Amino acid sequence: MTKPKLTPLAQSLPASVPFVGPETQERARGIPFTARIGANESPYGPSPKAIAAMQKAAADQAWMYGDPEAHDLKRALAIHHQVPMESIMIGEGIDGLLGLLVRLYVGQGDPVVTSAGAYPTFNYHVAGFGGVLHQVPYAGDHEDPVALIEKATQVGAKLIYIANPDNPMGSWHKAEVIEQMIAAIPPGCLLVLDEAYIDLAPDGTAPRIDPMADNVIRLRTFSKAHGMAGCRVGYAISAPDVISGFNKVRNHFGISRISLAGALAALQDEFWLSHVRAEVATAKQSIIKAATENGLTALPSATNFVTIDCGKDGAFAKTVLDALIASGIFVRMPFVAPQNRCIRVSCGTPSEMTAFGGALPLALRSATAAHTKN
Repeated sequence: MTKPKLTPLAQSLPASVPFVGPETQERARGIPFTARIGANESPYGPSPKAIAAMQKAAADQAWMYGDPEAHDLKRALAIHHQVPMESIMIGEGIDGLLGLLVRLYVGQGDPVVTSAGAYPTFNYHVAGFGGVLHQVPYAGDHEDPVALIEKATQVGAKLIYIANPDNPMGSWHKAEVIEQMIAAIPPGCLLVLDEAYIDLAPDGTAPRIDPMADNVIRLRTFSKAHGMAGCRVGYAISAPDVISGFNKVRNHFGISRISLAGALAALQDEFWLSHVRAEVATAKQSIIKAATENGLTALPSATNFVTIDCGKDGAFAKTVLDALIASGIFVRMPFVAPQNRCIRVSCGTPSEMTAFGGALPLALRSATAAHTKN
């Protein structure tokens, strides 16, 4: 028997995923991690009201497909953001929405612009649809809005991707900087503004955007501050004619009733969101303290993680990361120089922060000894 061949584009792609999950590493190690502080999840969990709503939905509604319009959540989000319902699209996390966006706008050979070392899942989707990725370097440890616009203008980009606050560095731009960027978007280009961490950012980070503007789309999620990463609920906000495009390609039954019920309850629980922000602030101080006590520099962060400058090159940082993983501490690091001189540590529970603080000096000693030999 023979099967059909993959398309030439599919044949050219590596069979890979952008991230190696902690579960994969645990299976390789044969034991679980002591501290799972590498994936920017929220170990503080969802709102108790969201948990109750999901439990009820699981008991009463799990036998039904989810509402393909996600009407109740969409209406609540429209009220929350003061935009028309037609300006909201619900999707399977920001990752799912990114894939649909690229599918809608990027064909074989179409140029797309992003920052070198920025969120790799976007790049994965661009490659998957045959787009040509143009990357600009960070300016210091910030994505560079001016350089991104200049490159997009130069190459005639269909899409520009920027995250504010940024992953993997935790840095952020004030709202007026992003507003200036939006004003400079070249014709025929859509700015993809990833705001996954906006609920944790300082006031004045979220830009004011005309809800009828059809050259910018902002993406948000319930995975970070709302603690629902496993439920896969994200949403897009843009002009109605941009949002309507998703209906051409989206999976209309991609989100369960359980997830929709949890997201709706989470959105309405401001008390829990304030609680999580306080927990994140406390955990960040623990990470900063551990870094400082060991002679490292913790970079300013507007997210639920702290990026730590290990003070040398990417090879040294990777040795530190490997030593932490070997000791049961799951963390990650940026992929591209010079940001790969750092490791990235997610905010965790008090016990996880204690475990990280205890493991870090040993990992640094191990890494220093290994590099001294070399």
